[in-house]
Amino acid sequence: MRRRFIAGLMLAAGLAAGSAGAQTFPSKPITLVVPFSAGGPTDTLARILAERMGRTLGQTVVVENTTGAAGTLGVGRVVRAAPDGYTIGIGHWSTHVVNPAIYPLKFDILDDLEPLADIATNPQLVVARKDLPANDLKGLIEWAKANSDKVTAGTSGVGAASHIGGLYFEQKTGTKLRFIPYRGGGPALQDVVAGQIDIMFDQAANSIPQIQGGKIKAFAVTAKQRLKAMPDIPTVDEAGLPGLYIAVWHGLWASKGTPKDVVELLRRELIAIMNEPEMVTKLRTLGQDPGGQTSEEFAAMMRDGLEMWTRVIRETNLKVTQ
Repeated sequence: MRRRFIAGLMLAAGLAAGSAGAQTFPSKPITLVVPFSAGGPTDTLARILAERMGRTLGQTVVVENTTGAAGTLGVGRVVRAAPDGYTIGIGHWSTHVVNPAIYPLKFDILDDLEPLADIATNPQLVVARKDLPANDLKGLIEWAKANSDKVTAGTSGVGAASHIGGLYFEQKTGTKLRFIPYRGGGPALQDVVAGQIDIMFDQAANSIPQIQGGKIKAFAVTAKQRLKAMPDIPTVDEAGLPGLYIAVWHGLWASKGTPKDVVELLRRELIAIMNEPEMVTKLRTLGQDPGGQTSEEFAAMMRDGLEMWTRVIRETNLKVTQ
């Protein structure tokens, strides 16, 4: 009886502490970990969110770029963080689906993180330096075949979305590319603009400003529908390479074990922010479609995506090498 009484007191104290924690959260700045370098599409999205979340939560949201290993270092940083809601991470299809399908990670992507919300989705664009001698996707494929092993393709690292997009392109066209890894999409795209590398399979949100400025060429969007932000760019189906579909969705995660009421507070605020007309307009201008799934739907999308892309990578024998 004495042991039961003590256990009951401990449980009551724990529940009270959890409730008090949620009522005072956040009482200090929150760190938002970005697993890629500054200037890329994930970093851009994170900074837009950080500013808006800071106003809603009444605390500064500090963006921290933890780069390397195709984003796995940044994700691992969130996994190992104290489960209190003060360190959260942004990631996407590549960091939370492709990487676990390729690498022997030191953490379990499904069990060691708490999904908060899906943020936005954008397809890839097939882009190239502006002086590349091809004017459409079929011409690009012909040029790549004629210059086998010489065509350089920028990536955000081994296994990144830009890398998998290039590997998938190779598999479907019979071409051979020479992949050049960078520490993020921003630096890779800068070298496309500078003419230092030939092509890139880039997130639409990253490439659109450079396309609009006439600094790079765009050949196709890897989706079934054209982009609302740039409706003149054909889909891969229209351009002659049907089925090359790759959509890069983004989401936010907290460490496993973060108090449920803190998780729910963050989820609620994030979903509200993503539904704001101003945010919807801003994201669509960047080529992003705003998210808004429930946490259960978001978790299911991760599980289904991991199963699908693990199968695709194995069945198509995509080799993740440089």
